[in-house]
Amino acid sequence: MCIFCQIVSGELPAYKVYEDDKTLAFLDIYPVNPGHTLVIPKTHYQDLEDIPETELANLIMVVKKVGKLLKDKLGAAGHNVTENNGAVAGQIVPHFHFHVIPRHAGDGHEPWIRGKYQPGEADEIIKKLIRQSAE
Repeated sequence: MCIFCQIVSGELPAYKVYEDDKTLAFLDIYPVNPGHTLVIPKTHYQDLEDIPETELANLIMVVKKVGKLLKDKLGAAGHNVTENNGAVAGQIVPHFHFHVIPRHAGDGHEPWIRGKYQPGEADEIIKKLIRQSAE
């Protein structure tokens, strides 16, 4: 049983921010900023491709509620919503989840490093994406 399933079952403690019959939101134990919250489905799904669309829709509504809580109750100026899909993308716990990270002016956290396409690279990428999506 994964660590998030153990939290859902009550085997492990968590600082719960929100809970309903399908969803649990709790503080990340390694926060980027104080209030960093994880929003998970109570049912175990490994990643974005695994979770049914109806449950994903419910989950994103809870992400929205948590974001509002961070702004209203913690005074966050904004928040990042992220989802790391697969180990190579930084997913540490193989249980689908969103991170809702409160942001404040000057907090020093950059969401990602931006790059540029090399000449012709975007054309090659779009050809592959369009060809694959049409198949």
